[in-house]
Amino acid sequence: MTKPRYDYLRDPAEIYRQSFKVARREANFDAVPDDLTDVAMRLIHATGMPDIIEGLATSPGAGAVGRDALNGGAPVLADVEMVAQGITRARLPRQNDIICTLNDERTPARAAKLETTRSAAAVDFWTPWLDGAVVAIGNAPTALFHLLEMLGDGGPKPALILGFPVGFIGAAESKAALIDNSFGVPFIAMKGRRGGSAMAAAAVNALAQPVKNDATP
Repeated sequence: MTKPRYDYLRDPAEIYRQSFKVARREANFDAVPDDLTDVAMRLIHATGMPDIIEGLATSPGAGAVGRDALNGGAPVLADVEMVAQGITRARLPRQNDIICTLNDERTPARAAKLETTRSAAAVDFWTPWLDGAVVAIGNAPTALFHLLEMLGDGGPKPALILGFPVGFIGAAESKAALIDNSFGVPFIAMKGRRGGSAMAAAAVNALAQPVKNDATP
């Protein structure tokens, strides 16, 4: 074996341990509810930004609700494939289904009929699984807006909404709408423009399995 060109840490367990140690040292967890500590830790780990948790918004007990739903076998509904693929299936406690209908063959026609994005139209096809599900939106503000419209019209209620759409147009507004009125559905969201598939998937992974090796500073 040739001598390594670079000196860097290779042990995955130690990488995690040191990463969580740095996160605890550099981030302020004082305002984070106990049931969301693992979620906050995973968000920091996924983004490399300790200050990300300053934008975390949640309804009371949302973390516990999400864990209970997953432990009960609830499916995860994702707005895009990047969220679905970012979820570590081995972490899911009940081999929970992960469903993304963005590429459903019916979605383009539905989007044209509604005069909206495919991401929003795809939410209509969540209906068979929506009641009691964990919803993870990590890309499209229009998907979150449309979900809220469905809830406002009396549609099935998921157990938890993870609101992490990202971008300059509609992202902050869609999450503000969720925080202002979630129609009685528990939620975890990232305020402002920040968000993304990695965050949404990280939140699901944290709810599915507590952080390990999170050494205190």
